[in-house]
Amino acid sequence: MSDVRVRGAAAARIRVVRPGELDAGEIERWRELRALSGAPANPFMEPEFSQAVGRVRPGARVAVIGGDSGGPVGFFPYERGPLGQGRAIGFGVSDSQGPVLSPEHTLTTGELLSACSLSSWEFDNLEAGAGLFVPDAAEAFDSPVIDIGQGYEAYEAVLRAGSPKFFRTTTAKERRLARQAGEVRFVFDERDPAALRTLMAWKSAQYRRTGRRDRFAKEWISTLVRQLAADRPDRPDRPDRAPGCSGVLSVLYVADRPVAAHFGLRSRTVLSCWFPAYDTGFAKYSPGLILHLRMAEAAAGAGIGLLDLGRGAAEYKDALKTGELRVYEGASVRRGPRAALYRLSREPSRRAHSFVRNRPKLAGYAQRALSQMGRLRDR
Repeated sequence: MSDVRVRGAAAARIRVVRPGELDAGEIERWRELRALSGAPANPFMEPEFSQAVGRVRPGARVAVIGGDSGGPVGFFPYERGPLGQGRAIGFGVSDSQGPVLSPEHTLTTGELLSACSLSSWEFDNLEAGAGLFVPDAAEAFDSPVIDIGQGYEAYEAVLRAGSPKFFRTTTAKERRLARQAGEVRFVFDERDPAALRTLMAWKSAQYRRTGRRDRFAKEWISTLVRQLAADRPDRPDRPDRAPGCSGVLSVLYVADRPVAAHFGLRSRTVLSCWFPAYDTGFAKYSPGLILHLRMAEAAAGAGIGLLDLGRGAAEYKDALKTGELRVYEGASVRRGPRAALYRLSREPSRRAHSFVRNRPKLAGYAQRALSQMGRLRDR
């Protein structure tokens, strides 16, 4: 733990701690600042997520920013590398990132990074309201969402009007699945550890099949997911009892066999979609789409008003979404020799990815090449 007074920052005092060292009053203040921000209550931005990452990532830290009145006016969760390179906490799997700040704060990015002994801070899903770092963003992206704040029936009406063919086809496939394979059953908050293991195996196979890096091959990610799945409230039917960030494992069964599943994080009002996958033997029935419609219905019944599908282009997201949130990618870099090193090490790769991503035809070629590599690797 360190205690740093930042010059020129209205006598702000910054205390850097491990996430697990936050006291009850600081956690409550974090929640208050999130509520005051007016931003959607994304579970990745809640203190519980930072604390969960802190249990599996030794470099996880939180800067507690004090104000003139003595109480915290902000929190900045991050991870620090051995040479002072910083990243958003949970970088690589966190779908919403940024500091949690009161309008009272007077810090600049340079002052905050200096207090945290960071030469840079990298982000890839910076929340739109994180004004302190948004000017340093290199790119902006849309993160599609499903608004179920008016209830599932209202959302279904939107689908029938805007995507009538998609809705008819998906519901027809669900009926055909029941006729041909057995009774269809959905569990919104499944507690069977075997179902989570099945989902993780499906997802790893999907990563390999599409030529992408298997996230679950990283021990810290698989451990993080298992811990979040195990640490869930006893009353998932009571949204007022749900903490700011808890795991939800949803499973679609056919004749008591899992055919699609999703593990995500929820707050009281937002379900952040994270790891969906399905049994490819049932692909012709589109079980993943059926699962998402069932999730939306159950989430609405549990008091959730928004499903965040996460950044990234996908046909199923376009079919399901009702709108988008804005997220940003980039990095804040302090002036000095390490700034040049950062740009040399990161910018060429980022620009190459951006060049391909912004050209649909080229992106299609790249995806087909990755899929071919995945098939060759599995032989």
